[in-house]
Amino acid sequence: MTKLRLPVNEEDHRAGSSEARVTLVEYGDYECPHCARAFPIVERVRKQLGKRLLFVFRHFPLANMHPHAEMAAEAAEAAASQGRFWEMHAALFADQQALEDSDLVARARSLGLDSARFEQELASGAHRSRVRRDFNSGVRSGVNGTPTFFVNGLRHDGPWDTTEALLAALSGLSPEDPDEPPSIAPVWRGRT
Repeated sequence: MTKLRLPVNEEDHRAGSSEARVTLVEYGDYECPHCARAFPIVERVRKQLGKRLLFVFRHFPLANMHPHAEMAAEAAEAAASQGRFWEMHAALFADQQALEDSDLVARARSLGLDSARFEQELASGAHRSRVRRDFNSGVRSGVNGTPTFFVNGLRHDGPWDTTEALLAALSGLSPEDPDEPPSIAPVWRGRT
């Protein structure tokens, strides 16, 4: 199994408790249709597992296929610099057809961000190195497409495309066993 080469750290965008038994890391791309499909699934899993799950999102813009992905990732970072990463994260996945620079600025305004600061940070590439750091950590961890998930430091190569499948990956249950309640104890032993 492929391991996560850059451990989860204070610089990551994290949702949930750092004391959680299970850590789910997603390498994603805001223009990737598969990532957009994964977004509501991850949200449902986060809600269901609550404080038992720490979710981390890292940027992996596939710029050759998705020409707006890198700037969208920088927009998420510009929002993060104003304390609004998760709001921008959700907004970017909500409408992948609106990722032009003007759309990103309009989103920043709708989120109540300082739009002048946001525009300046995008224009100057203030967050480009952060996006590249995430991308490079993904490459070192064997990421070659999006979304790619890591569960407690190990790449998850199984299904993720339903809430049940992702819960199974996090709990050690098979997706064919929906009646058994999620139990995450078998998975967390391998946490790095």
